[in-house]
Amino acid sequence: MTKSSDKGIITGADGIRRCWWCGDDPLYVQYHDQEWGMPVRDDHRIYEKICLEGFQAGLSWITILRRRDQFRRSFAQFDMEKVARFTDKKVDSLVQNPAIIRHRGKIESTINNARQAIALIESEGSLSDFVWAFQPRRATVYRDRNKIPASTDESTALSKELKRRGWSFVGPTTCYAMMQSLGLVNDHLRSCHCWEKAEEARKMFC
Repeated sequence: MTKSSDKGIITGADGIRRCWWCGDDPLYVQYHDQEWGMPVRDDHRIYEKICLEGFQAGLSWITILRRRDQFRRSFAQFDMEKVARFTDKKVDSLVQNPAIIRHRGKIESTINNARQAIALIESEGSLSDFVWAFQPRRATVYRDRNKIPASTDESTALSKELKRRGWSFVGPTTCYAMMQSLGLVNDHLRSCHCWEKAEEARKMFC
């Protein structure tokens, strides 16, 4: 793997230019190429992403990605209705599960957020429409990794509104990471081979 002269672009052994953060880990590269930055409008997947980003807080995303299948098995495939019915006994069991992140607060947050997601959908009609309402009005194109923010006014506003509605582990940085991954913004660097693919997908769904 070699670095290009662009700030934040790496060229892999396959000759493809990518954002720096995926490195050469095959799982990370696949996630970068196929998922990250592609628009998602499905309530179920958005709930899952919010929960996983909450688990990621203080850790690297690859740590979560490597455990994602186990998270899905442990949290009923992130079926909101099922997770909302998890009991204290279930929490105790999950805290003992070495296949996931054994953080009681984050586990309880996932259950709480399932209940809040159901309530939000009942009141607003769609978790997707609610989240996408915080999409920035003006897109920003980045060519330097150091220019990409950790949070924005929009992610701060989304965080504040989710917290007001009772959600947890949804700080501005967590919300912005979620917005990046769900395609509310296209933060692939301009020279990354995924930038145009993500941009075309956003034009279709945004």
